[in-house]
Amino acid sequence: MAKVSREVLFEDLDRRLAASAAGGGPERVAKQNALGKLTARQRVEALLDPGSFFELDALVTHQCKDFGMDRKVVPGDGVITGHGTIDGRRVHLFSQDCTVFGGSLSSAGARKICKVIDLAADTGTPLIGLNDGGGARIQEGVASLDGYAALARRIAHASGWIPQISAILGACAGGASYTPAGTDFLFMVEKTSFMFVTGPEVIRQATREEVTQEALGGAMTHFSKTGVAHVKTPDDGTCLQEIRRLLSYLPDNSGQKPPRLAAPAENGHAGEELDEIIPEDPSSTYDVKALINGIVDEDSFFELQAAWAKNIVIGLSRIGGFAVGIVANQPKHLAGALDINASLKAARFIRFCDAFEIPVFTILDTPGYLPGTHQEYNGIIRHGAKLGFAYAEATTPTITLVTRKAYGGSYGAMGSKQIGCDVNLAYPSAEIAVMAPESSARILYRNELTAAGENAAELYKQRVEELRSILSNPYVAAARGEIDAVIKPRETRGHVLRSLEQLRTKNVVRRWKKHSNIPL
Repeated sequence: MAKVSREVLFEDLDRRLAASAAGGGPERVAKQNALGKLTARQRVEALLDPGSFFELDALVTHQCKDFGMDRKVVPGDGVITGHGTIDGRRVHLFSQDCTVFGGSLSSAGARKICKVIDLAADTGTPLIGLNDGGGARIQEGVASLDGYAALARRIAHASGWIPQISAILGACAGGASYTPAGTDFLFMVEKTSFMFVTGPEVIRQATREEVTQEALGGAMTHFSKTGVAHVKTPDDGTCLQEIRRLLSYLPDNSGQKPPRLAAPAENGHAGEELDEIIPEDPSSTYDVKALINGIVDEDSFFELQAAWAKNIVIGLSRIGGFAVGIVANQPKHLAGALDINASLKAARFIRFCDAFEIPVFTILDTPGYLPGTHQEYNGIIRHGAKLGFAYAEATTPTITLVTRKAYGGSYGAMGSKQIGCDVNLAYPSAEIAVMAPESSARILYRNELTAAGENAAELYKQRVEELRSILSNPYVAAARGEIDAVIKPRETRGHVLRSLEQLRTKNVVRRWKKHSNIPL
């Protein structure tokens, strides 16, 4: 066998790596950029710390020989995998390259992604998936379908052990959509991200419905109508920076505590301004986000699913440098009532926080579950039960603040002392009762009001005020020890911060079982 010089060997290696780095070639790369999208490699570079990316399997190729595929071979095969750092912390990732075979997934590409998921799980480091592909590669048939099944299994097994973050940065259709939907957080980009199980053409043929890609599965649809997307951004670059920001709140795995940052001396809005947020009139509304931003460290609130189920607000934030998950009723929408979507939104977020030992701070102000046949027929009993189930299962530190209304089952489900909450606080304006005094008066004094005749209105008003003073206040619950402290709004930050300090060593070990059976 003839000797090959070192220079020739190195040149051959460089040629192969260059072919992998080139993706689908300069024309397709230029087309991608012209659409306002970064390429797969540009995304990796924008996401990770400069110079930290270590690529794996850059020279993997598909093995398909049918349909002329043996003459179409690109090293890397349409997906970039490897690991790098974000703010110095190790992450594993994959980035689909739609300039190569439209980003379609081959069995070889699936093996690459499976390998990097396994490495992330084995090393206890976060996994980030940048999705931009055309689904299963048709030319490979069942082999490519098996690839998606293998990915789904690994995503499920890693769930609750490592944080998993997905970004949809192009097309994500068919079976491909279920894999990112199984991860913890999903990001989408306006006008360039599309996600659906069946596309517009299939729907047109099957049902004769006319719908555009954007209306069917665009970023705004999944951010406001379906709740699939947690974050919507205007472009790829912003999306990747927001992923970096999200990661700053999360531990590497469920065996670690969330990172704590240096605590600011004081929140700029945490003084007497908080006393003015809750209206004196219990029927008036207010924006709970103003209260949240007045309690947490300044500019630290990272809201999730902001345009879906707006009657409840969720997000990650910091209080005194501690990472916390925020769950808050929003009186501006449906008076903060709990409905199916709000229950689902909050329950899944609580379960995520619990999995990664992120304390949950609940701000409670709700008149109860939303009434109506639509809610009942669509399973508010089953879906609403998920919320209480999530709180009851949680062993992470939990703190609840009742600002105003806390009626009926919603009080019990949303972080009450008896559902398992560690610290329960209330403002003097809190109304904790079976139902509102107006409704209670109609039931308790029905006969008396009927007998009062034309004086019924005045008597009703009198009885409502009596019930408000007897039942609709925090002091009955405080007398029973169900509320640990009644505080002024200006004192909230200090009380919550001291509670977080107190609970940071909390350690609860439950009886072993395979898993619970949440009412899905």
